[in-house]
Amino acid sequence: MKPTNPFLISGYYSPEYFCDRRKETQTIIEALHNGRNLTLIAPRRMGKTGLIRHTFYKLHESEPDTITLYMDIFSTQNIGDFTRLFANTVLGKLDSTPQSALNRVAKFIKSCRPVFTFDETTGMPKATVEVAQVEEQATLKEIFDYLKSTGKRCYIAIDEFQQITNYPEKGVEALLRSYIQFVQNINFIFSGSKQHVMQEMFLSSQRPFYQSTQTVSIDRIDRKEYYGFAVSFFKKIKKELRQDTFDFIYDNFDGYTWYIQAILNRLYSYGATIDETSIRDIIGEIVAESAYTYGSMLSAYPAGCTRLLKAIALEGCVKEITSGDFIARHNLKAASSVNRSLKKLVDSELVYRTTDGYIVYDRFMNEWLRNQRF
Repeated sequence: MKPTNPFLISGYYSPEYFCDRRKETQTIIEALHNGRNLTLIAPRRMGKTGLIRHTFYKLHESEPDTITLYMDIFSTQNIGDFTRLFANTVLGKLDSTPQSALNRVAKFIKSCRPVFTFDETTGMPKATVEVAQVEEQATLKEIFDYLKSTGKRCYIAIDEFQQITNYPEKGVEALLRSYIQFVQNINFIFSGSKQHVMQEMFLSSQRPFYQSTQTVSIDRIDRKEYYGFAVSFFKKIKKELRQDTFDFIYDNFDGYTWYIQAILNRLYSYGATIDETSIRDIIGEIVAESAYTYGSMLSAYPAGCTRLLKAIALEGCVKEITSGDFIARHNLKAASSVNRSLKKLVDSELVYRTTDGYIVYDRFMNEWLRNQRF
């Protein structure tokens, strides 16, 4: 069933509802076809997950038997969490029949006892594992042995891959690299939103994954391409989306895909008039819906953090955050205090450092902050 609203804000449906990224898609497909692993870097909400799903869709179009698997490790806290999620993602997925899946999983997974359920549509088994802490690394090795044993070509995307640097166990990067480099039939996409961490992981000669992948970075969708994509859907329902109106949305959210989609999604079902006033009304609605959440979130932070966060919101983007002018303009404390607050805000991902300077990560929160009194 086709989506009722063409401006998707979660999930992926088909190329018809996916804007541009033709060059990036082709680059990823070409790399995978030639046996290269990839590092995909983009700020959160720029559209990297959608790009992965779109690439997998295009791969299936040309090669229906291609196996593509996706896992998001953002919520994992340690190697045990990673191993369980990895097992649940891949076990049984590279086999052609339920019986072969059961046999091979049983053959390779010896350190724990997988629990099988069966997919109602395909009939294929889905394995769930519970791993004792002392067996985590043994189970991880067994999963890679299982992948290697199939000989089938498979592409696995691991999203928010920088999360492994937060695991308490030492040597996780080296451990994963030692397994991945010997699985010749599997290619990986390592995707991440913390640009500086991902670059350090893959471009530093001191790190295990150094120069082991082809790096792809994605930026904003071209304004002209995005407008053409958007206006085509509005024309189908006999609504006019003018270029200047679209530019107002694009510029207000700096071209970040998810925020533009969120506005267009509501605008699509809005009244007949599409102008800056209706867009401001929609932004106000979205911000109001999250106001309680924003307030509760900030109540856990000291006053210095909230004042700095609002100052960044008012500026939009701050390049020299410890400059005397910026501190004086917003009545902040000394540069040392600003640095401490900044570190806390960056670590908690309320603030993000771009090439142009520091911004509030959540653009709707940015709008909310502008109207708060701290």
